[in-house]
Amino acid sequence: MVSIISAIIVLGILIFVHELGHFIFAKLFGVGVEKFSLGFGPKLIGKKVGETEYLISAFPLGGYVKMVGEGAEGELSEEDKARSFAEKSPLKRIGIVVAGPGFNLIFAWIVFIAIFMIGVPSVTSKIGEVVKDKPAAKAGIMANDVITGVNGKAVSRWDEMAAEISAGKGAPLVVEVKRGGEIKTFRVTPETRTGKNLLGETVTTPVIGVVASGETVIDTYPAGEALQRGTVQTGNVIRLTVVSLVKIIERAVPLDTIGGPIMIAKMAGQQAEAGGVSFLAFMALLSINLGVLNLLPIPILDGGHLIFYLWELIFRKPVSMRAREIAQQVGLALLIGLMVLAFYNDIARYIVGQG
Repeated sequence: MVSIISAIIVLGILIFVHELGHFIFAKLFGVGVEKFSLGFGPKLIGKKVGETEYLISAFPLGGYVKMVGEGAEGELSEEDKARSFAEKSPLKRIGIVVAGPGFNLIFAWIVFIAIFMIGVPSVTSKIGEVVKDKPAAKAGIMANDVITGVNGKAVSRWDEMAAEISAGKGAPLVVEVKRGGEIKTFRVTPETRTGKNLLGETVTTPVIGVVASGETVIDTYPAGEALQRGTVQTGNVIRLTVVSLVKIIERAVPLDTIGGPIMIAKMAGQQAEAGGVSFLAFMALLSINLGVLNLLPIPILDGGHLIFYLWELIFRKPVSMRAREIAQQVGLALLIGLMVLAFYNDIARYIVGQG
């Protein structure tokens, strides 16, 4: 039940943010909005305010903003035609379409900044275990030592220590540790470890053979530094999302890593139980995924519409209705295929137990 409620909250917020982007820019460019719906299908509840009916619909896996002229039967009045989406310039239509995914990316950026201001758990550089016959143990480093410096660079967190070891590119390191109340210095020559990263790429990393104690502290940052860290984190996640999509297309990352609603619900519940910061981070991650996926040049998604409007902007004429219809059918088929794959993976992973 926690998973279902958490998933509804996450998806509801992200769908609202996405559609709010379309809505605000439609209004900004003088386009009338007839409906603003969270969810698809039959209306559950709704209220009309001004010209717009605000709805919550039965199927929560999406939403829509219905603008004047979309799906209209018969001729529009001159007043409605002037306020219709189709009558706006290609640049304005592009702005309205981009605003949805753009709001998802901006929302994630704001959430990441907030997370760094609230405080994030960080693993300290205290060693829990030193692997026998590995470089650190051979040099004399012991369990419960706290690494305080690598090659003269002060460190206090595990990721800082790992980054300095990696920056050394396998060359001998000068490692300072605190043991009791005493500072000791050791010369350690890393060994290399080859393995696969999350993207299926083969990577070689210098390691010294230590395991973190798991001791954590909460690091909070002032607004300026939180802004900088939040911006970097947002950029990193966007880049990782794009690279992951490319790797999936290249089949470097297996298709069974794709998840659907059951996976989202499962992960949402886990992150909610882990605490508020973990839940916010998951929501930001999902928001970036939603933003990036919607910008893919697939007809029926925002990115597919962008291709049509960019074509019109460049060649000064719209894509033919027939071409758009065929493209929409192809896009719908691709989207249905992706949804079937995601549901299949979810069933195999969580119900049949094959994942």
